[in-house]
Amino acid sequence: MKIATYNVNSIRSRLHIVLPWLKNHQPDIFCMQETKVEDAKFPLSEFEAAGYTVTFRGGKQYNGVAIASKRKPQKVSFGLADDPPDPDRLAAAHFGDLVILNVYVPQGQEVDTPPFAYKLAWLGRLKKYLFQNFQPDQKLVLCGDFNVAPQQIDVHDPKRILGHVSFNPEVWKAYENVLTWGLVDVFRKHHPGEPGQYTFFDYRVKDSVGRNLGWRVDHILATNKTAAVSSGCVIDRATRLAEKPSDHAVIYAEWEGKL
Repeated sequence: MKIATYNVNSIRSRLHIVLPWLKNHQPDIFCMQETKVEDAKFPLSEFEAAGYTVTFRGGKQYNGVAIASKRKPQKVSFGLADDPPDPDRLAAAHFGDLVILNVYVPQGQEVDTPPFAYKLAWLGRLKKYLFQNFQPDQKLVLCGDFNVAPQQIDVHDPKRILGHVSFNPEVWKAYENVLTWGLVDVFRKHHPGEPGQYTFFDYRVKDSVGRNLGWRVDHILATNKTAAVSSGCVIDRATRLAEKPSDHAVIYAEWEGKL
């Protein structure tokens, strides 16, 4: 079993990366964020031709989530349980007793602004959603772009970056609160304490990938029993080095056999 997540930063602009990646890596589940396309214009036929079923919800220019899978999910839902539900920020798909949650957490813009307060509240609502709908002993994977770098080693220059909306004590607390529901960072399970591993490289920073000036803000989290049987987790930096890339890289986790 291979589960991947990728902030595509416009799916129609990244098909030249996504479709070959699907062909070469054959993930069972491929979660996408920031698809930036209204549902009627989602490139569904291209995914179906590649052998994938896709569920998606999005709008023009902003947000958008999608889950591509080799198996058709038995149940799909979008959004949080309370208002505003933000259906273009959360997708849930059920594959037998395995639940996949794909999220695009608000970025927050600036600390001490309403968007940042909304981000903190959104993470709190996410934990409430987990409590209301699932159990920590389930087979569950929660992945996506969390817009949170949770540790000092998850950014290239922690002293300078400290205070950013994705790297400050308030957002760390809100993120950790989600994990206390019963989730494990699968990447850190396999790479404990390893610095220099990033999923996001800002377009505005010259040669950010070559200089390794990045952030680890895209995560694959899993319940304890699910994480325990994972066999590895990899950031595929080649996807960020491709022609006309997203500013994020693909990250994927693997399990021996089927979950």
